[in-house]
Amino acid sequence: MATKKKMLQAAAGVGGAGLDITDVFSTYLYKANSTARSITNGIDLAGEGGLVWLKSRSSTREHALYDTERGAEKLIKSNSTGAQQTTSGGLTAFNSDGFSLGTYGDVNGTSYGDFASWSFRKAPKFFDCVTYTGDGTSNRQIAHNLGSTPGMVIVKNTQRTSNWAVLHKDAGLMFLNDTGAAYSDADTGTQFGDGTNRVDPTSTNFTVASSSATNQNGEVHVAYLFAHNDGDGEFGPDNDQDIIKCGSYTGNGSTSNGPHIDLGFEPQWILIRRATGSGAVNWSISDNMRGFHHGYQINLLYPNSSATEAVIGTTPSQAVPTPTGFQIQSTGTNMGTNGETFIYMAIRRGPLAPPEAATEVFAMANLDGTPPTFASSMDVVDMAFHRSKTATSQNFEVHDRLRQGSHTKGHLALNTTEAEATSGNILSVSMDYMYGYANEGNSNDWQSWMWKRAPSFFDAVAYTGSGVAGRTVSHNLGVAPEMIWVKQRNGGDWGVYHKDIGNDKVLLLNDDGVEVSLSTAWNNTTPTYASFTVGTWVRSNGNGSNIIAYLFASLDGVSKVGSYTGTGSQRVINCGFSSGARFVLIKRTDVANYHWYLWDSMRGIVAGADPFLMLNRTNAQIGTDDLLDPDSSGFSLATGSAKINASGGNYIFYAIA
Repeated sequence: MATKKKMLQAAAGVGGAGLDITDVFSTYLYKANSTARSITNGIDLAGEGGLVWLKSRSSTREHALYDTERGAEKLIKSNSTGAQQTTSGGLTAFNSDGFSLGTYGDVNGTSYGDFASWSFRKAPKFFDCVTYTGDGTSNRQIAHNLGSTPGMVIVKNTQRTSNWAVLHKDAGLMFLNDTGAAYSDADTGTQFGDGTNRVDPTSTNFTVASSSATNQNGEVHVAYLFAHNDGDGEFGPDNDQDIIKCGSYTGNGSTSNGPHIDLGFEPQWILIRRATGSGAVNWSISDNMRGFHHGYQINLLYPNSSATEAVIGTTPSQAVPTPTGFQIQSTGTNMGTNGETFIYMAIRRGPLAPPEAATEVFAMANLDGTPPTFASSMDVVDMAFHRSKTATSQNFEVHDRLRQGSHTKGHLALNTTEAEATSGNILSVSMDYMYGYANEGNSNDWQSWMWKRAPSFFDAVAYTGSGVAGRTVSHNLGVAPEMIWVKQRNGGDWGVYHKDIGNDKVLLLNDDGVEVSLSTAWNNTTPTYASFTVGTWVRSNGNGSNIIAYLFASLDGVSKVGSYTGTGSQRVINCGFSSGARFVLIKRTDVANYHWYLWDSMRGIVAGADPFLMLNRTNAQIGTDDLLDPDSSGFSLATGSAKINASGGNYIFYAIA
C-alpha cells in the first residue's frame, strides 16, 4: 500500500480494517549470501508483530519459524518436534518494513542457495500470535486478539519435544510435522478441548486440554491463529474485502475437471493437506512467486519435511489459481485423491487498491547483471515482453506469472501465431524473482517492458475455452477492461478487443490489418467490472484450448486506453497525465498495412526523431522519423504521417504515464 494511504489509516486509528493484503502478508524470495542483511517486504513486524517463516528451496534444510512474541533468534521448526533453539545469526530483528538476517545457515547460508520467506503480520481478521504458559488442566481457555473465530490454530510447545498440534475448522486434530490423517473429535478433545470432547475456538479464545503439546504445566507454548473471512473481511479501500479463507473440498481424481474451490478471490498462497484416508501425505505450500500457475512447472514446499522444493512437471498434480479461487488438477495423494477430504488455508493476491503512480505498476529496463536480469523498481512483475532493439529478426517474447514459475520456457511471441514454446532455441526466463526477472540472454541491447497486476490498471487471466457462445470469464481488474489481448496457447492469432472499435469487432495484435466485424469474438457483449464475454471464435473460446488474456484499463494519471481521429497536422493527445507518457502504443484501424507502433521514454520520446518498434513485426527499431513529441498531458503527434495522424484516419492507442 502507498505511504500516503498508510499515513491516513494511522491518523484515523485504523487497525485491521482498511488494510491491504500487501500490508499484512508477503512472499519474499532471496538468495543466501552468508552476510548480515535486511529483507524489505513492506510488512511492519516491529510495530504490529507477527510471524516470519523461512525455508531453503534448493537444499535439504529445516523450516525456520520466528515470531515477535518469542523474540528474534528464537527458532522453531515446523518439520521437527524439537524444542525452541536460540540461533546466533538467525533472524536477528523484526523491522518496521520487514526483518533482518544474520549468517545462520538455515536462513542465510550461501551453500543453501535460494530461499522463500512468508511474513504474516498481526491484524484483526487475518492473523494473531500468542504465547502462554501451560497449567496442565483441561478445558483451559486461551485469549487471543484475532477479532473473529479462527479458521485454523497451530500450537507448539517451545520447551520440549512435542508435535505441532493443528485444529482446522473442517477437520479434527492434525499435526503439522506429521503425515497422518486427522484424528476423531474425541482425540481432538485431548489437545483442543475438555480432555474428552473437542471445543471449537471463539472470536475471543481457543481451548486446550492437558496435553504436553498444547498445555504442559509450567512450559511456554506459542499459538498461531489464522482467520477465516466469510463475507465479513474488513480489508481494502472500502473495508469490505475478504483476504483469507480456511475450508475443505473432496477430491475427484481428475486432472482436467477437478473440483473448483470458490473463495471469492484469487489466491497467492495456499496450504493444503489431505485430512482423511490412509498412508503418509505431505502438507503442501504453493505461492505465486515460486510458481503457482497454469504452466509447466509447479513448485511445492512441504512444512513437515526438510526436503528441497518439489518440482512438479508437465503432468498435472497440483492446484491452479482462478480469478475466484483455485482448481485441483491432480490425481495425487497430496491434493486430489478421489473421495478424500482435503483442508486448505488460502490467502488472497493483492494489491486491493488501485496504484497512485504508474511507477508502482509499470517499468522498463535493459538486460544487465549476473545472472542477466531485467531489473524493476516494482516488487513483482506479472507480465513482461522483451526483445533486442537493434536485431533485424527478433520476436517480442512475452512471459507472465500465470503461465510459469521458475526456469521454464513457457514463452509466447506477440508478433506471431506460434504456439507456446517449452523448449527449443528461445531464452529461458525465471519469474520466481523479486524486483524484475532473470533471463539467459547476455546483451544490454535487450529491453523489457513490465506490468504488475493492480485494480483499475492491468490484470491477467488464464482460462480454458468451452466453445460455447456467451461464456463469461471472470477477472479482478475491478473496472470494465477497455482493451483485451487474448491468445490460444496452442497457436493462432492474438485477438484484440478495444472499447472504441466495439464488442462486435476484433483486431489482430500480430497483424497490420484493419478492424474486422466478428460477433463471435466477444459475443456482442461489452465487458464488465467482473467479467468479459466470449463467443464461439476459436481464438477467444476454442473448446478445450488453454487461453491467456491480458486486460488493460484507463486510470487517472496512470494509464489511458483511447482513440482519436487524425487531423493531418500536429496535435496533442491529452491522456490526463502531468509529466507525459513513458509508453505509447498506436494502431490505425481503418486502413490496412499500418502496424502497432511502440514508443517509450527509455529509448526516447523527445522533440526530434524518436526510435519506434512495431509490435507485430521482427524489424529492428527505426530511429530516423520524428513522429511523436513529448507533452506533459500525454503525447504530441508531431506530423501528419499516415502511420499515426492521417486526416480522417481512425486510430486507437494505449499510453502509460
